[in-house]
Parts: sequence; C-alpha cells; structure tokens
Amino acid sequence: MALLSLSDFERDALETLSEFGAIPALSPMFDADWEDHGYLEQAAQLLAAWARKRQLANFDVEIHRLKGRTPTLVVTVESTSGPGGTVVLYGHLDKQPPLGNWSDGLDPFVPVRRGDRLYARGVSDDGYAIFSALSALEAMEVNGLPHGRCVVLIEASEESGSPDLEAYLDALAEQLGAVELLICLDSGALTYDRLWVTSSLRGVLNVEVTVEVLAQGQHSGSVSGIVPSSFRILRQLLDRLEDADSGDILVQEMHADIPIAHVKSAHDIAEEFGDVIARELPTLPGVALMGASAEERLLRRTWYPTLSVIGMGGIPTPDIAGNVLRPFTTAVLSFRLPPSADAVVAGAAVKSLLTTDVPSNAKVSVALHPADGWVAPELAPWLAPALERASLDAFGRSVGFTGEGGSIPFLGSLAKRYPGVQFVATGVGGPQSNAHAIDEMLDLPTAVGVTNAVITVLEAHAAK
Repeated sequence: MALLSLSDFERDALETLSEFGAIPALSPMFDADWEDHGYLEQAAQLLAAWARKRQLANFDVEIHRLKGRTPTLVVTVESTSGPGGTVVLYGHLDKQPPLGNWSDGLDPFVPVRRGDRLYARGVSDDGYAIFSALSALEAMEVNGLPHGRCVVLIEASEESGSPDLEAYLDALAEQLGAVELLICLDSGALTYDRLWVTSSLRGVLNVEVTVEVLAQGQHSGSVSGIVPSSFRILRQLLDRLEDADSGDILVQEMHADIPIAHVKSAHDIAEEFGDVIARELPTLPGVALMGASAEERLLRRTWYPTLSVIGMGGIPTPDIAGNVLRPFTTAVLSFRLPPSADAVVAGAAVKSLLTTDVPSNAKVSVALHPADGWVAPELAPWLAPALERASLDAFGRSVGFTGEGGSIPFLGSLAKRYPGVQFVATGVGGPQSNAHAIDEMLDLPTAVGVTNAVITVLEAHAAK
C-alpha cells in the first residue's frame, strides 16, 4: 500500500530538504570550529521546525545538547496501537566536506534539481532521513493505520565516526525505553528498482601516522643521501600493512571468515545484475579493477579489508615545492574492516607494526580511531514477510539483501545495548548518489519508495 506519492513529498518536504542542502553543516572532523560556526545547530533548528509542523496526534520535538557535543534531534511519536516497545528510526544531519569542484552547474551548498534528482551535499547522506521517517508516520495517522511508539533520532556526528552518540544513548536511555526495532535510514541501495536491506556493514579504522627525521627541513642538495627520507620510511612501513602489488591487506587481525549465506547472496546478485559494482564506477578508460569477477567485487566491497590513503601532511603543493628534504610526512589511513572483525584489536596490531623496528630509527607517532562493523541478526518471523511486502508495495519488486562497504557505528552501538533488537538498515544511496564524493544527489522517487516501505514495516510491527 503506497500511501505517499512524489507530489506529496514535493509539497511537504522538498522545500525544507533543499534549505537543509544549502547549510554547510560539516561534521566535527571536518570543522574543528563547528560550535562557533553554528551550522550544525542551524540544521538541527531547521529540521526541528519542519518536524513540529507534522500532523501527528501526540508527539514531541526536542533538540538535546550535551556540553561540548554536537546536538541531537529527537522526535518522539506516541503509539496509536496501544502499549508496546519502541521503534527507533535513525538518521544524521552532519555532512561530509565538498571534496572538490563539483560539475558545471552544481555546487555542494546550492541545491539544484534536475528531473527527479536533487543535487547538494547531505541530501541523500543523510538529510532525507527525518523527512522519510516523519512523512511515513504522518501518512499512517492521516490514513488511520496504527503504529507503535516511535523515536526518530537524528544525530550530528556520524560522519566523524559518531563520537557523541554513546553519550546521547546514555542520556536518552529512559526516553528510548524498550527498543524492539531499529530502522536505520542511512544505508545504500544497489539499484533503484526495489527496497534494499543491508545485511552487513564493514568496520573502519582510521590511522594518522607521522614519520619524523629532522627538527626542520634542509636543502636537499646538502642532506639528501645522508638523512633518510621520511616519505621513503613511510613507504616501508606501509608495506608492512598492504601488499603494494596486489593491494591485499597483510594484517591478519583485519581478516575474517565470510559467512556462507553472504557468499551465496553475492553470487545471486551477480547472477541477476551482472557486474553491478563496476557499472557504477567512473573509472578512467583502461583502468583494471580489482577482483576477478562480479561476485568477487561484491565481496571485496563488503567483507574484504582494504586500505585507502585519504590524507597527507608535510608535503607542499606542486606550485610551492622547493628542493628541501622535508622534516616529516604524515599520512591518514582509512582501513575498511570485515563486519565481524574487532576494530580495536586490528588497531593495536597496526600500531605495533608501524612502531616496532622502525627503519633508520625514525620517530613515528600513531593515532587510532576504530569503529566496529555490524552483521544483521536473523530476521524475526513477522519481519521477513513484512520486508518482502514493503518492497512489493513500494517498488513492485521483491526485496533485496546485500552488504555495504561503509560503516554506521550507530548500528553496532545499538546492537550491543539491545542484543535482541530487530534491525532494518536501508537507504537511498544507489548508483551515482555519490555520498562523500562530488555531485551528491538524492533520487526523489527512491526516497518516496523507501518512505512507503517504512510505512509497511511500521504497520507490521504494530500488528505483530
């Protein structure tokens, strides 16, 4: 039963979602002065104002603020189906930085609609979430469909690894109550033709490593060949972590066995869709992808450990590069970990490899930021058919299940706090949605489809 149409979403949500897209509400990792700039607060206030205008019988909207932490928006919608546990619907309002120059006619903070796609930073990751969650509940009440007690929780530090989340979960424990179901609206989709439910998420380990050899830079004509290069030593250290030829990760603590069910799922997806991973990538002509098959590429994205060097320090830009042997080199490493790997254990192994028997006895400092992955628990008897019906109602196609290569620390946090909770992780991040990259966009019909799917799941939860 699709209660919400694209025109409904355009009328009730699109204007405010576009206003949200214009706010440079960068996550704290990318804006150290976020509190002074006030953009996260501005975004929270905008979304709260929109939430307060919903046609809901009994609800409360509040922005919670803990000292020194980003704000968290909480909308509590009381049950229309009698007593019972809580459904938490999760999203976040903080954003990634622009990354680079966007395509002609597009700007990260100037929303542009082209056809049924809205372009701006944060609209799909994850600004749409509160609009989807509350539009679903509003449509249910307007149409007389019962729902249980729901708490819509929108945090503001997810893109930094959710460092503020645990404190808010502690502070909100009584308000959350007995959580029975968690619907996370911050995940992805392989295609736009059905509801995709996430079966696993990789963990992440961010490592900042600095190699120092001099107190200050020296003329390369005087000291090169005598003082070891900090960059060369860094390369040697990285070779302890990753095979430079294959890209395989050499840290054993970062590997995990892939469950047979997940291998079968990758095989089935490859059989139906072909090389769906390769098709969505803007690779340059002639670039050879890693992985021997479509199935292997799916598993590489969801269960293999990987390394990306995402930042460098101590290296001048080409236009000001001089003949200097630099005193230090810093690299920021981002490891994606298998969903079942222990990120803390992996981090300890990496630190040991980077700081033991360092070439030339250079000084090495390491900072670690670990976050565990997540594997979805087995679906409850009422939830499995509800998801199938939700996808059929909203998209006309059977539900799809797949792992995601990204990380959502919130799911791991909730799984530890509520071991028996049921999870539905879904989202709108399909092909060309470009979360974290340039030209991020939201496919509007998919946002509407996901919202209608949420309605079906909430109705099934109330009736179980």
